[in-house]
Amino acid sequence: MPDTILIIGATGGLGGAATAVFHRHGWRVRALHRDPVAAQRKRPDLEHVDWRAGDAMTAADVRRSAAGAAVVLHAANPPGYRNWRKLALPMLAHAADAAEAEGARLILPGNVYNFGPDAWPVLAEDAPQHPATRKGRIRVEMEADLEARSARGLRVLIVRAGDFFGADAPASWFQTVMVKPGKPLRSVTYPGLPEVGHAWAYLPDLAETMVRLAEREDALPRFARFHFGGHYLERGIGLAETIRETAGRPEAPIRRFPWPLVTLLSPVVPLFREIGEMRYLWQEAIRLDNRSLLSFLGSEPHTPLADAVRTSLAGLGCLEAR
Repeated sequence: MPDTILIIGATGGLGGAATAVFHRHGWRVRALHRDPVAAQRKRPDLEHVDWRAGDAMTAADVRRSAAGAAVVLHAANPPGYRNWRKLALPMLAHAADAAEAEGARLILPGNVYNFGPDAWPVLAEDAPQHPATRKGRIRVEMEADLEARSARGLRVLIVRAGDFFGADAPASWFQTVMVKPGKPLRSVTYPGLPEVGHAWAYLPDLAETMVRLAEREDALPRFARFHFGGHYLERGIGLAETIRETAGRPEAPIRRFPWPLVTLLSPVVPLFREIGEMRYLWQEAIRLDNRSLLSFLGSEPHTPLADAVRTSLAGLGCLEAR
């Protein structure tokens, strides 16, 4: 019988990509959602998913949905950066409890939030974690809890990556800021300093990496961490240039993100306050060192940037009919 994976957050960007990739590799895919009927309407492309009703904030729901699973992928995040401490920590704890009870491997998608200036510009898996932000400190706490649990028997896999992009990455900078979904491309907004490098993770490649790691369970240590290199652009603005070239609009303007307005309104707009805290990620060149991943897998799944951008724009409805 094929192995079963429970995906928490299957209607999100990474969760959706993972459902497709794990299914393609022959896994049975199960997903937790508060309203499975609504989830099926939202994502008819995920017809192969075994939807289970439940809430990630309810321990019993997660535990019941994880029954018989070999892997639990925790791909859920509080929307809009809101209430991370009140939501992110309990959700992860419930997923970890369920995975431990089933003897399953817990997979957590990580990011670069938990690193500070003493670890930049190239991040190794064991780099010091001294974040300068509140969300970074919560990320450190999340990973530390999983490492402590692994000492007691939980098998953990953390895969850290850069900013997500893909045909459906609803909380990504690519989809919410750089382009306007559902409209042919007329301009691109870039949030960073043009000549400062930036790391991006194309979601199908990241999901493919996770399934390849999961399928080498016998070789994984109990507590495993890998960095996914993805697409690192030495000139960060190169992604914006690739977007307009791929869309056939090389003359389209590249606009600046209104950081001064975000700063001005941060005291009264909670989302702007949370976004403003992460501005440093667009001002510093931070690259993930993926040598450990390459050594373990032999290669990293990597779609050429132009192809990844073209697929993403097509999925978002940003390409004009030809």
